Amino acid sequence: MSADEHSCYYDLKQYQYHLPPDLIAQYPVEPRDSSRLLVVERSSGILHDRHFHDVADYIHPGDVLVLNDTRVIPARLLGVKESGGQVEILLLRKQGQEWEALVKPARRLRPGYRILFPGFENAAAVITAELDLPGGRLLKLVNCDEQDFIARAGHIPLPPYIERHDEPLDAERYQTVYARHSGSAAAPTAGLHFTASLLENLQAKGIEVATLVLHVGLGTFRPVSCEDIRQHKMHSEFYQVSAETAQMLNRARQNGGRVIAVGTTVVRTLESIYDKERGYLAGQGETDCFIYPGYDFNAIDRLITNFHLPGSSLLMLVSAFLGVEKTRQAYQHAVTERYRFFSYGDAMFIY
Repeated sequence: MSADEHSCYYDLKQYQYHLPPDLIAQYPVEPRDSSRLLVVERSSGILHDRHFHDVADYIHPGDVLVLNDTRVIPARLLGVKESGGQVEILLLRKQGQEWEALVKPARRLRPGYRILFPGFENAAAVITAELDLPGGRLLKLVNCDEQDFIARAGHIPLPPYIERHDEPLDAERYQTVYARHSGSAAAPTAGLHFTASLLENLQAKGIEVATLVLHVGLGTFRPVSCEDIRQHKMHSEFYQVSAETAQMLNRARQNGGRVIAVGTTVVRTLESIYDKERGYLAGQGETDCFIYPGYDFNAIDRLITNFHLPGSSLLMLVSAFLGVEKTRQAYQHAVTERYRFFSYGDAMFIY
């Protein structure tokens, strides 16, 4: 399809849809794999209503399931201005001795400003620079053992559409069961549906499981505001792909196996490291890969993903893989059938 034929799909309005607020999941279901699964046939758009534990019916021996084993840090800090007003900080990414962060309310929080944390002695966050995004700041945590302070003072960074404070259950349930490498400001939510026993059953069936790391930050959840989505600039996020994972993926492809990405973060990482001549390449770095309709996929064959926010870059990635019209139909079906949406919601398997 030519660029002109795709032009209507560059309009941000194409990625809006009506979602009744009561379909936004406020709590996870138990057990994890009892969530619902909308299976979508990529070629035909045919839909099947299943449950997540049925996912094994669509994955075959020789296929590789690719997981993002990043771990969410308690990145939400609640502080006060020196004048007494409350401030919320979301730590996004460590940059040397400083953190990229989102703060609110951000007005008046200029370089040199100190945010205090009552109950944590002299600990403070000092604003060092303003970033080129709404609420974006560089800051430095001072007068504390940073790692210990974040562990004690930090809260699980539940997204704003979960309209409650974090609770003890979130410390476990807003992590995947295979989370290992700390550094994310949000969970790779497609993976939240897997249990240890489901993964063991898949491996016993002859399905390989590979892991990589992409630390979820602003690039993943920053909203798209440009009317022409091609003008949107993704913020970069750190990724790491081991030699073992690259070898496993190359071997599977050579033997006719399919690469199944668990989540949009896995898609963006694999598409970033794939070379058409040499296949999957190990390495680490930063990716600002923005995938929208018209993109030519090379590195993945199947996709497991949650239902995403209207107008988000994640919905655009799904639309690129499945097709805009089929994605719209799938989402309309999910709304009609009262699937649960967003981080603690249900899942789709596009195959």
